[in-house]
Parts: sequence; structure tokens; C-alpha cells
Amino acid sequence: MKFLVTGGAGFIGSAFIRRLLLETPAETVKAVVNFDKLTYAGNLENLLPVRNDARYRFVHGDICDAALVNQTVADFRPDVMVHFAAESHVDRSILSPAPVFETNLRGTFTLLEAARMHKTPRFLHVSTDEVYGSIAEPHDATEDYPLRASSPYSASKAGSDLLALSYFVTYHMPVLVTRASNNYGPYQFPEKLIPLMISNALEGKSLPIYGDGMQVRDWLYVDDHCRAILAVILRGREGEIYNVGGSRALPNIDVVKAILNSVGQPHSLLQTVKDRPGHDRRYALSSEKLMRETNWTATMPFAEGLKATIDWYRANPEWIARVRSGEYQKFYDKNYAGRAV
Repeated sequence: MKFLVTGGAGFIGSAFIRRLLLETPAETVKAVVNFDKLTYAGNLENLLPVRNDARYRFVHGDICDAALVNQTVADFRPDVMVHFAAESHVDRSILSPAPVFETNLRGTFTLLEAARMHKTPRFLHVSTDEVYGSIAEPHDATEDYPLRASSPYSASKAGSDLLALSYFVTYHMPVLVTRASNNYGPYQFPEKLIPLMISNALEGKSLPIYGDGMQVRDWLYVDDHCRAILAVILRGREGEIYNVGGSRALPNIDVVKAILNSVGQPHSLLQTVKDRPGHDRRYALSSEKLMRETNWTATMPFAEGLKATIDWYRANPEWIARVRSGEYQKFYDKNYAGRAV
């Protein structure tokens, strides 16, 4: 198959492309186009292991640019469009809501229209458990759980989910939607909880915790998520939603303490800060449908995944420094100067 991956320079998108080109049987993956705008969280360094693969191509573009999207789809004729591209940071959406609606809604619409025009055989829209809002114990959200978005980000994702599914109903497009819990792992931009706390702990800086730190999140190792997405592409039913949970639910404070313990730093580095507006208390997913229909299961134990993540950040301080300084954004110019993309 030929894969068109939007947001392929981001954390999850780049992990998915690495899996396609490095770990998936060659007969399954004929070619991969990475379509990415390279915003603050897009980092082509994440794709160094595959940049010389003859099957890989990068297109620098905005998913809201209908002309470029249509031209790319027309030229490449993908068998599958995997749509990761999104403004995904909740705090940023609270401070500045406009970009999440532009990218997450208008961008999704632009991609759906291109896929409809060119009759793309498979369209997978990657979403989030945050569309369900806070889940009271002891319940876990199934795919038909009510949507109760609490932030501009989660509202924009809920809207794009419904838009994608409407194309299945109205136009009979082969659309699928996945909703995943909190991802973590190597190469994650250090503004999300785990990479931020790891990088601060390694430097002996304070670790800011919202409120009492008892917000519960279900942690999903990024490679487990990528396997789930491929399983849905290969074995999922069109027009369906599939939850992707890690079944590793923990309060944020426990995660941060585990990081401090692992790097040998004192708990005195914990710093309580004012909770953010509309902060969901608990996320909880049921992945029973995904497991039943595709035989997928999350395999990475949290302690092992956290150790692997910490080890990666410990071994790559230069990567952290470039991301924090913005130097990583110069990689595009250095790498692609004089090269057709």
C-alpha cells in the first residue's frame, strides 16, 4: 500500500512512519508521503532513520492549503490517508483557541474533500480520548459514550471526528476514526507531561504539577499506538470508531514521582501550580472493541516504557536542547537545501 501521512514530523506521526518503513514487511508498504507544515512541534530530525529510504518522500505543506493537498493526492494516489496533523496541546488551545479550529476542523475538511474527489480507498482520522471529557469512576468510555469536550482543543477534535464520520454516512467514504489515550515515548516534544518532567528532572529543575496532581490519565506507549493504527487500517471496519487505550491508568502525581525516583532526584523538586481552566479529572477508555476485532493489545508495561523513555532523553540531551532553543526548526533548511521535496 501507499500511505499519505499528515503530521508525519510530529511525535506520533513520525513514530508511525518509522514503524512503516523500518518494522513493517516491505510488501505491505510501497511508499510513504509525509505531509507536514513543520509547526513548532514538527521535527524532521525524528525521521533521520528513514530519510534515505527510497520509499519515503516529504512534502512541506499546510493541510488547510486545498490546492497543495489536492495536487499531492492526485500525484501520489495513496491507498491510505492517515491523518495525524493537529494542533494538539490543550494549554496552547486555552491561551489561543483560533489555531486549533483552523487546523483541526478546516484542515480535516480539506483532507476529506481531497480524499472524496480522488476516491482514496481508506481514510483514518486519528483522534483523542479527550473528546469524552472527564469520566467518573468506575466507568470507562466506550465508542458510543457521549462527547463532552472541556477545552477548545478537545472540542475541535470532537468536531473533526463528527465531520469525518459524516463523510462515511453521506458520501459512503471509507472513513475510520481512532481515539487514543495519552501517548508517551521517545521524541515527544517537551511540553507534554512526561517529556517535560523528564527533561526538568534530568537538569534538577522544579517539576510543576497542576493542582493536587490527582488527575488520572491512561498511558499508552507510542509504539503500541502505532501498532493499533496499522491494525485498524488493515482489519478495521469502515465507518467505525476504535478506542485505543493503554490500560495503564495513573494519577499524574504518581507518574512524576516515578520519574524523580528513576533519575535519582528528590521529591522536593515537585512544585504545585494553579490548575488550568476546565482540567478534566479522569480519562478512561475501553479498548475491548479494538482488541476483539483486530486482535491488537497494548504490550508495553508502564514501568518499562517509562524507563525506555527516560533512557532515551538521558541519551539525547542535544535533541532536547535544539528543541527548546528552536534550532531543530533549521533542520529543514539544512537537510533539504537544493533538494526537490
